[in-house]
Amino acid sequence: MPTLWKRIVFSIGAILCIGSIALLVVALFTERWIIGTILCQTGVDLVNASNLELAQFTGDIYYGLFQGGKTRKCGLGSRHYKIYIFPNLIKKLNAGLHMIIIFFLFIAIGFALVSLAFCIYNARKVPYQSVKGPLGLYIWNFIAALFCSLSFASFIAAVRCHQLTERVVNFRENLFHLVVLEESMGFSFWLCVASAVTHGANMLVVALSSIHLPKIQTKKQQQSTASGDDLLY
Repeated sequence: MPTLWKRIVFSIGAILCIGSIALLVVALFTERWIIGTILCQTGVDLVNASNLELAQFTGDIYYGLFQGGKTRKCGLGSRHYKIYIFPNLIKKLNAGLHMIIIFFLFIAIGFALVSLAFCIYNARKVPYQSVKGPLGLYIWNFIAALFCSLSFASFIAAVRCHQLTERVVNFRENLFHLVVLEESMGFSFWLCVASAVTHGANMLVVALSSIHLPKIQTKKQQQSTASGDDLLY
């Protein structure tokens, strides 16, 4: 049986793994990887809108890896549209890069599950192979953090280098041309970043398991022996 200190450390590691898995799952299936503001350039050009009138042609957009939504304002009021990445929009994007992002996230979830299993194992038993002990936990957490980092780095590349938002917002827009005024990473993206940080923190927690705490020893009370002279005294 592992010591109490190691059981506490690996239990904390297991909790961090569960948290990382939850963050990745939420990030994967939520719709706030990108949030932004869009302008109906066609409407602005038709009416020759002034700066004060631009608000009538300014909408917003948000989307994730699977779906999202946009609000378009082209002088006829606000109209909300649902965005579905699959199966049609993906053909207009860099499909390979988009699928790699999703693939990396699933791999990260897989290695986070492996790390969780090893944390539970080390909290209950003393491993007889080094790969099943802290060394293995370093490896699995590092790989999970690596694939998390690759996924959000690939997403940044898709947004910055391949004009991802521009393509998404103008999909099936035959009459109007929409311009992206500003865009920023939403909370879904930052959940993915937080998951990578969580695995880094887990590696630090695993390192604490190598600390050997001093054992608390209780001093035995010496039994006092009274002699006959002491009693007479």
